[in-house]
Amino acid sequence: MIDNNCKNLSIAWQCDLLLINKSTYYYKTKGLTARDREIMKTIDEIYTEHPYFGARRMSKHLEPFGIVIGRKAVSRYYGIMAIEAVYPKMNLSKRNQAHKVYPYLLKGVEITKTNQVWSSDITYIRMAQGFVYLVAIIDWFSRYILSWKVSISLDSDFCIEALEEAIEQHGQPEIFNTDQGSQFTSNNFIGALTKREIKISMDGKGRALDNVFIERFWRSLKQEKIYLIILNTAKEAKNAITDYITFYNQKRMHQSLEYLTPEQVYLTKIIG
Repeated sequence: MIDNNCKNLSIAWQCDLLLINKSTYYYKTKGLTARDREIMKTIDEIYTEHPYFGARRMSKHLEPFGIVIGRKAVSRYYGIMAIEAVYPKMNLSKRNQAHKVYPYLLKGVEITKTNQVWSSDITYIRMAQGFVYLVAIIDWFSRYILSWKVSISLDSDFCIEALEEAIEQHGQPEIFNTDQGSQFTSNNFIGALTKREIKISMDGKGRALDNVFIERFWRSLKQEKIYLIILNTAKEAKNAITDYITFYNQKRMHQSLEYLTPEQVYLTKIIG
């Protein structure tokens, strides 16, 4: 928008014409420091154990770790990590107010079969010198992870890729449930659902546990795999996630599934 090579208009003049503060134009975003990454690592561990901690409460629980920061700083880290406290509220991730929000369709609905309801969510995966975001799609009846993708940014593309892959490999659900995050309310993501006539359901106010199955999976993934190893690259993160999801789907028995694995239930479509 601003032309550095323009001989007729100075940078200051161009900023004035565009109603942009000159200091804003010259500002360069600072990268995350080692201290930032250490704080985010600690927040990640506390949040995974206590996802209902808001910024104020998280601030207090960071103090025993030698991290003394206020709620505004915690909120900033929450934004970077794409997390927010799980308690009755409007949504669980940042919403784009310009996007249409759909009603919650699952109140009182009995989940009796596979591919009846799928849901999706995004989580933060830490690495030694950075982080990536992970999106996954889960079948509610079987707890089977249908697909997943990793991204270095929070745009909607990797969410759409995961959705398309899940549908290609497993058919399609009757209902797809997400929170009201901007990735899931984007026109492209919604379009991928509506063109297949999949019913869209979104977590609403006062519905803290609408996406509880994927939240439980995040906790298992991090506590049983991610926190036990050091990930130096995105490739290593992908390999670790692949290993865990293979284990989770094929070998990790669930008490709620009568000690069957998600894959056993998804393939047989029955419990017991």
